[in-house]
Amino acid sequence: MRTKTISLPRLNRLTPTLESTALKLMEEAGELAEAIGKLRGLSGEAFKADEEETVAIIMSELLDVAQTAVSMMFVLEENYNVNIEEAMEKHINKLCRKGYLAKYESSRGEEFC
Repeated sequence: MRTKTISLPRLNRLTPTLESTALKLMEEAGELAEAIGKLRGLSGEAFKADEEETVAIIMSELLDVAQTAVSMMFVLEENYNVNIEEAMEKHINKLCRKGYLAKYESSRGEEFC
């Protein structure tokens, strides 16, 4: 199974809450959707944006979404005692049940699905 692993920092100059992080996540997702709309000419603008520049903006917005999601994980761990590793395992098993992911073995020899 191919994976992408990103390691993003806990933002230590903010004191996010579950609610503020959820709102920020929606804001960042909206900015990502707007960038994709510009790439596809769906923004209502009279011109289609340059593809290379727009793809760079999309990547930047996607990383903003990822950072905000990671920030929410820190909030859940620190304020609600959520075990992210356990939640990830359940998530992967859900993907298998839904047929999105075939059976595989992790690098640690754990079998999923």
